[in-house]
Amino acid sequence: MSIVDSPERRQLRELTRAFVTREVLPHLADWERAGEVPRELHATAAKIGLLGVGFPESVGGSGGDLLDSIVVTEEIIRSGGSSGLIAALFTHGIALPHMVAAAGGQSGGLLRGRLGGGQLRGDDDLVDRYVRPTLAGTMIGALAITEPDGGSDVAAIRTTARRDGDHYVVNGSKTYITSGVRADFVTTAVCTDFPGSGELSLLVIDKGTPGFTVGRRLEKLGWHCSDTAELSFVDVRVPVTNRIGEENTGFLAIMQHFAAERLSLATQAYATAQRCVELATRWCRDRATFGRPLASRQLIRHRLAEMHTRAEAARAYVHEVAARVAAGEPVVTEVAMAKNVAVAACDQVVDQALQLHGGFGYLRDAEVERHYRDARILGIGGGTTEIMNEIIAKGMGL
Repeated sequence: MSIVDSPERRQLRELTRAFVTREVLPHLADWERAGEVPRELHATAAKIGLLGVGFPESVGGSGGDLLDSIVVTEEIIRSGGSSGLIAALFTHGIALPHMVAAAGGQSGGLLRGRLGGGQLRGDDDLVDRYVRPTLAGTMIGALAITEPDGGSDVAAIRTTARRDGDHYVVNGSKTYITSGVRADFVTTAVCTDFPGSGELSLLVIDKGTPGFTVGRRLEKLGWHCSDTAELSFVDVRVPVTNRIGEENTGFLAIMQHFAAERLSLATQAYATAQRCVELATRWCRDRATFGRPLASRQLIRHRLAEMHTRAEAARAYVHEVAARVAAGEPVVTEVAMAKNVAVAACDQVVDQALQLHGGFGYLRDAEVERHYRDARILGIGGGTTEIMNEIIAKGMGL
């Protein structure tokens, strides 16, 4: 039995499939044109327990672990959703974990840290103000790390936060921020020393705070239903109580949660590949040329067989690595390899799937066309393929 094929997870798949069929498929094309998904979709997903999968019940989640989150991600795409939909609906998967961890949620309870002078930290207050409402579908959060002059080099962040009494004064800018247009709050990486020092902290900044502006909505190659924005901070005063964890611990917090983000992207990649194999197989069975179905030709059958093999091999490896991460193993190198393996398989499969669809595959009416566009970001987000190769090389002792 697969690690994601228990009776409980089969029920989770059925729940997810029903949600996609009922709430997503009739509207996805319209959301792509609108450039975002409606806020009501978050509330609907929360009501049936999908939004909180992978988050502890102690912070308002539905319970489960990384493997349960993988099941939801995989089934959404396999049921006809998209990685763009995942990005839009589950942005809290990267916006909330730092708050949950700082409050002790990962160990099943809310623990308090301390500020200097013995003052109790309010990490549990952040859970009440941001985590619970987001998992209930009434708020939307985003994570802001990438800046106009840097992305993967997190230590080089230049957005500053200068302490001024009970507040930080934040100045800087962020870009490529997923859900940045719709977000009610942004978990923001800031430098709490001089710019580029690597001394980072995480602040939760509310939309509407004076000096915080959402710039232009960015138009993209893919992920059309996922809004993306530029953010600007000019003398934004943020209460110290909105800091996540201790000062200058942000870099470690960001690094610790990269594994889950990268495995989510890897899951989106192999699931997209699997879905495209299904679409291409169905097309080749139904499409006839010169009096015969495409699937009757050896060349086509072998191409489909190769696509299927790549997708299934990627899925198996990602599941193996995810199981080790869920068990608490420090498998940084393996996570990087899993992401690259899945992305490479996805790139090859979506290209072949569109080719097999011929002219129809190039039209917006074709589901495979959306997957072709959406797939391109997966080798960039969460750390580029090249950065993953650097991590892998380091793990080899190079």
